Amino acid sequence: MKILIPVFAVVLFLTTSAFAQTQEKKEPEFKLVQFQMALLRRGPKWEATHTRGSGGTMSEHGKYVMSLLESGKAVIAGPFSDDGDVIAVYVLRAGSPEEAKTWVDNDPGVKGGHLVAEMIPWWSEDIMKKPSMPVKMTTAYLGFLSRGPKWTPEKTPASEELQKAHLANINRLAETKKLVVAGPFGGSGTLRGIFVFRVDSLDEARKLAETDPAVKAGRLAIEMRPWLVPDGVLP
Repeated sequence: MKILIPVFAVVLFLTTSAFAQTQEKKEPEFKLVQFQMALLRRGPKWEATHTRGSGGTMSEHGKYVMSLLESGKAVIAGPFSDDGDVIAVYVLRAGSPEEAKTWVDNDPGVKGGHLVAEMIPWWSEDIMKKPSMPVKMTTAYLGFLSRGPKWTPEKTPASEELQKAHLANINRLAETKKLVVAGPFGGSGTLRGIFVFRVDSLDEARKLAETDPAVKAGRLAIEMRPWLVPDGVLP
């Protein structure tokens, strides 16, 4: 399994405004690729009776997402198996945010009003693989990192120490080979990044994420979700 620890370090630096200054002063020792992530939510024409795999528009949506994966335009995609605000995610490899948005707008589910998409830039190392054929879905656990109740933008000695502890814990989780993908979101919104775990249960993923000192301190918060993704895509 390919785990490149510097990817996880970026999540740490994005928790403060110092990240951009760090980039200006020193070239990174690792290569990140900018992807575009689509967060899909229920649209105005979503019906409570919808089930994944049902016919009509949502069936066409599934076929469309599969075509994005097969073409390489999407590097990973899948629905959440629980009941939350965001019901699915896919990550696109596009030349620009505008190109990615065009692909998402052409999704039959979005065009038909069953889904609405929020686009957000996301950085990660380019470690996703082609899905195994025939496609079989497997469960991973995706955690959305967001600003916690004690988030502050100021850089202080205390926040620096918390960052060091945060990074040390990320390195430890990566060494266990349970934390397999991570990366920061762009922009100044509430969402700061994601962790993806390959473990046996949601409870295990949640407990691992909650060992993060920044989460314990309330600087960051994490929402863990069971995520169905094509087998073979994750490292």
